[in-house]
Amino acid sequence: MSASKNAPANGGLSRRSVLRGTAGAAGLFTAGGLLTACGGIKESSAQTDTVLRIGYVSPSTGPAAGFGEPNAYLLKKLRATFADGLKIGGKKYSVEIVDRDSQSNPQTAAQVATDLINSEKIDLMLVTSTPETVNPVADACEAAKIPCLSTAVPWEAWYFGRGATPEKPFTYTYHFFIGVAELHAAYTSLWTKGGVETNRRVGVMWPNDPDGKAIRQGLGPQLKKSGFTIVDPGAYEDGTNDYSAQIAAFKKADAQIFNTFPLPPDFATFWKQARQQGYRPRIASIAKTGLLPSQIEALGPLGYGLSAGFWWSPQFPYTSTLTDQTARQLADDYEKSTGKQWNQVIGSNMALFEVAAHALKATSDPKDRGELAAALGKAKLTTVAGPLDFTSGPVKNVSTEPLVMAQWRKATGGGKFAVEPVIVDNGGFGDIPLGGELEPLR
Repeated sequence: MSASKNAPANGGLSRRSVLRGTAGAAGLFTAGGLLTACGGIKESSAQTDTVLRIGYVSPSTGPAAGFGEPNAYLLKKLRATFADGLKIGGKKYSVEIVDRDSQSNPQTAAQVATDLINSEKIDLMLVTSTPETVNPVADACEAAKIPCLSTAVPWEAWYFGRGATPEKPFTYTYHFFIGVAELHAAYTSLWTKGGVETNRRVGVMWPNDPDGKAIRQGLGPQLKKSGFTIVDPGAYEDGTNDYSAQIAAFKKADAQIFNTFPLPPDFATFWKQARQQGYRPRIASIAKTGLLPSQIEALGPLGYGLSAGFWWSPQFPYTSTLTDQTARQLADDYEKSTGKQWNQVIGSNMALFEVAAHALKATSDPKDRGELAAALGKAKLTTVAGPLDFTSGPVKNVSTEPLVMAQWRKATGGGKFAVEPVIVDNGGFGDIPLGGELEPLR
């Protein structure tokens, strides 16, 4: 995807020039034609009484651009799905989706959120993928009293990283994804039951960012309680280009398990240096990168054998409440439509819109921001990504979802894709089939 042409940070573009930008970057085209904005913000009304405007922010460019790969496909499908509008409280509403690129940058994310709120007069904000994008957008919505739903960030990084506590939760912002408990269960199951023997020493490379801080504070102590020795050289800064000190620490401790939550370019740099300097763990479980085929393909053979948590795959036995497609049908449709390999962001981002539609239809007046926010907090449904329940926690404003572990392998059978993820631990979700056993890194 080309860089967004409508972010306020991009050289002071005029609104007219912005609207001439590409649909993928500006996200302002629907079946009904080019959208326009007008009027001042009102507590329970956006642009018109018969139009529901949904803002959508994700990283389509920058270090986290891989998470935006499915955007063009999903937005086209969702706009077609909403083409007939929604009937709510006996009234028909048309639905318009206005999307923006965060450019993987917190400042840009905040700016485009402000633009969607103040200029585009959205009724509901949806935002996905990494704290760098999600947290600034959610903060802007909470401050402006705009209902917001987000995903694809460990919930502790979203919740505690934004300053919430059980005594002081959010009012307008809601989130679903995995958290420390799901990661702990998945990792420990894989590392102890996967069939690869280790010395239970885990070399960790957790960055000095919201993800890294949440994982260090939450996952680290839990792994220790489970009998693992943590080898932690300390938090590193995003963008580091020399990991010799960390590699030396892992080699000295003979850390046979490796775990990290880096930006994709940082992991690529580290992993190449680790191989060059002779660090070869038996298991490497990674997050935030290594989640998408394109990220693994970029590593070449160095990507084979890496394991990662999967919050969606075609093997999930769930169906979209919006398109009536099974997970397998959705993945196949994506590959047929784009020529690209499915990735797990498709499922979570489709589920984002499923929950949004569910909450909108649960209101008597979807323009009432307080009522819509409350409807998000009461949402309970099974999406293509699995069952979600905002009424049962783990804290107010949050629902968790299923997580399995998959290992990346070189694709077999003469298919058109270079790599494939094989589910090697289903996290106790017995209805999600295993594809094989964990293999040690070579």
